Amino acid sequence: MKYWFIAVIAAGFVLIILCTVMLTRRYILKLTDKRIAEYQNDLITKHCEEVQNIYKTMRGWRHDYKNHIQVMRASLEMGKLTELGNYLGELNVDLNTVDTVVKTGNVMADAILNSKLALCKARNIPYEVTATIPGECSVNDVELCVIIGNLLDNAMEACEKIDDKTQRFIRVYIGLFNQQLYINVTNSMIGTPTKKGKAYKSSKGENHGFGLMRVDRIADKYNGFVNRQFEDGVFGTEIMLPFVQSK
Repeated sequence: MKYWFIAVIAAGFVLIILCTVMLTRRYILKLTDKRIAEYQNDLITKHCEEVQNIYKTMRGWRHDYKNHIQVMRASLEMGKLTELGNYLGELNVDLNTVDTVVKTGNVMADAILNSKLALCKARNIPYEVTATIPGECSVNDVELCVIIGNLLDNAMEACEKIDDKTQRFIRVYIGLFNQQLYINVTNSMIGTPTKKGKAYKSSKGENHGFGLMRVDRIADKYNGFVNRQFEDGVFGTEIMLPFVQSK
């Protein structure tokens, strides 16, 4: 009877420990998911603000359109062709600042790409972009923008740490490959990224860790593939996602 009682007590303790571990694990997962959701919301808000800045500039230019026409017409009527030519040159430069740089075929992807490329230009980071997203992608637009936005944010921050601006670069390729949406972002960087196991860790703070985690989770959600590589001062991320052609 005594041994039976001890066994019951021991089993009870084991059960309590298991329940405590399970509840603690569930709490940590919920807390992590909550913090990731908050980070994603902040990220989307940031992207929206960047896009709104572009649209404000475009609306401002359109608002001044009639004034520009009147100035050019007056210069033409008075025969001031040199002044008119100079004015047209200034307008061309101004228009280039609001013109769409990339047209992928996906409006949301265009918005996030162009907003990030505008930041690259402002931060003296040369870039090359080839991007096409025809048809309908299985990944929803918000999650696609989260992926693109995170990759470009990380690439820009890595480039900004390079003092020699001639060594900075970002290359982006988005297109179809074997019925998959292929996303590749490559950038220059200094130092060596930290690795944890087979995966690279963010060295730019906790929120950036959430960004990488969010990208990985989206890829996992769609049974996609993520590959990160570093070699000779160049860091690259490849992502493959299922793609559904429009009918």
